[in-house]
Amino acid sequence: MTRPSAVVILAAGEGTRMRSSTPKVLHQVAGRSLLGHVIEAASALEPEHMVIVVGHGREEVTAHLAEIAPWTLAVVQEEQLGTGHAVRVALEFLSARGASLAGGPVVVLTGDTPLLRGSTLQALVADFAASASTSSASSSPSSAGVTGATVLTAVLADPTGYGRVIRDGSGGVARIVEHKDAAAEELAVTEINSGMYAFEGSSLASLIGQVGRDNAQGEEYLTDVIALLRASGRGVSASVAADPSEILGVNDRVQLAQAAAIMRDRVNEEWMRAGVSILDPATTWLDVDVELEPDCTLLPSTVLRGPTSVSSGAVVGPGTTLVSCEVGADAQVRHTWAELAVIGPGASVGPFTYLRPGTVLGAGVRAGAYVEIKNTTVGDGSKVPHLSYVGDAEIGVESNIGAATVFVNYDGVEKHRTVIGDHVRVGSDTMLVAPVTIGDGAYTAAGSVITEDVPPGAMGVGRARQRNIVDWVLRRRPGTASATAAQKAQEEQ
Repeated sequence: MTRPSAVVILAAGEGTRMRSSTPKVLHQVAGRSLLGHVIEAASALEPEHMVIVVGHGREEVTAHLAEIAPWTLAVVQEEQLGTGHAVRVALEFLSARGASLAGGPVVVLTGDTPLLRGSTLQALVADFAASASTSSASSSPSSAGVTGATVLTAVLADPTGYGRVIRDGSGGVARIVEHKDAAAEELAVTEINSGMYAFEGSSLASLIGQVGRDNAQGEEYLTDVIALLRASGRGVSASVAADPSEILGVNDRVQLAQAAAIMRDRVNEEWMRAGVSILDPATTWLDVDVELEPDCTLLPSTVLRGPTSVSSGAVVGPGTTLVSCEVGADAQVRHTWAELAVIGPGASVGPFTYLRPGTVLGAGVRAGAYVEIKNTTVGDGSKVPHLSYVGDAEIGVESNIGAATVFVNYDGVEKHRTVIGDHVRVGSDTMLVAPVTIGDGAYTAAGSVITEDVPPGAMGVGRARQRNIVDWVLRRRPGTASATAAQKAQEEQ
C-alpha cells in the first residue's frame, strides 16, 4: 500500500445544527468521538503526517486530541471560509514545518464521519495509485492525463444535500457540483461526493490557492480543485465505497442517532460472528473498546461502555449497564449497574445491584438484590445477599453479610475502612461503624451496632436488652383493633 504523505482531517466547523455547546466532532458514537473514529480509520493508512484542522471549540478539540491521539498535528483555521480554505491552511502549516508532499498522496477526510472504515481508505489510496499508474501508461486520447486525485464516492437512494459527482464520457470525474448549486439534471444524479479524497500532493499544493468563493455559500470549496485539475490536464478518478453508510456525515442529533444505530448493528454483528450470543441486538449497545470472549451471552437491554471485558461462559443482562468493568468466566450479572468494578469468575450479581468504582468481587461471590458496594474487596465465596450497603471495606473469604447490614464508613468529614475476616457471619441489620475489624470466624448478633473490634471467634453484641411492658396497649390504646386483638388472645390463654 502506498503510504500517504499526509492525511488532513477537517474538524473546524461549528456544527450549528447540533444545537450544542459541545463541538460537533466531539459528540460520541459507541464510546468514541466522531473525530476519534475518523482518526482510527485514517491510522490504517500509516501516513507520514496527520493534520487536524480545528476552529470552533478549538481548545476542547485540541485537548481531546492530546488525550486520544497526541501524535497528530493540530492547526487552527482562524476563519471558517470553507473546505478549500481549511486544506490550504493545513498545507501551509505542513510547508512551514518542511514537510514534503512528493511521496504518497495527500488524503483529505471530514471529521464527522464516524462510520468510515480503515479498509475503505486503504481501497481509496490503492485506487488512486492504480489510476495514476494506468493514466501514466495510457496513450488513449480519452485519457485526461496523469491522475491528480481520486474521489471517494457512494451511490445513495436519496442523495439530497450531498454534492453530485458528474462523470465524463470516459468514466472519469468531470466535476463535483454542490447540492445548492446543482441544476435539475445534476440533482437527478445519485452518485455523491463523500467529501474525502486522495490528491497528488504537488498538484493540490499548486492549485489550492486558485480556489475562489463565487458560489452560493461564498466559501472556498475543495471540490473546485477537481475542476482545476481537469482544466490543467490532469485526470480525476473515483473510488466507490462498498458500504454507502460509511460516508454518512453527522450534522444534527437525528443523524447522530442514525449513525449510532448503524454502528450498534455493525459492532453486534462482528461479535456475534466471533462467537458471542446476543439475544436481542436491537437493545444491546456496545462501545467499540469492549472486549468479549466466545461463548459469553448478552441478554436484552444490556449496555457495555468503555473498556469493559466479559469472559467466556459469563451471562450479562437483562437490564444491565457495565462501565469499564471486568467480568470473569461463568459469572452472572442481572439487572445491575456497575462502574469500574471487577466481577470474579463464577460470581453472581443482581438483581437490582449497584457496584460503584473500586469494587472487586472474588470468585464465586454473591452480591444480591438491592445491594450497593463501593471501594471494597470481597473475598472468594463470600456473600452479600440482600438489602445492604458495603463501602470502603475488605471482606475475607467465605464470609456472609446478613440482610440490611450497613457499613457506616463516613463520619461527616472522612471515610473509614471496615475489615471483615474469613468465615465471618455478620447478623442481619448490623451497623458496622468504621473503623472496625471483625476477626476471622467471628459473629455479630442481629440488630447490633458494632463500634469496637470483634476478636476472632467471638460474638459481637451491640444492642440494648429487650424489656416488655405488660398490657401497655390495653392501657394506652383502649378501643383500638390492637387492644381488642390482645384482649381476645389473653382470654383464650
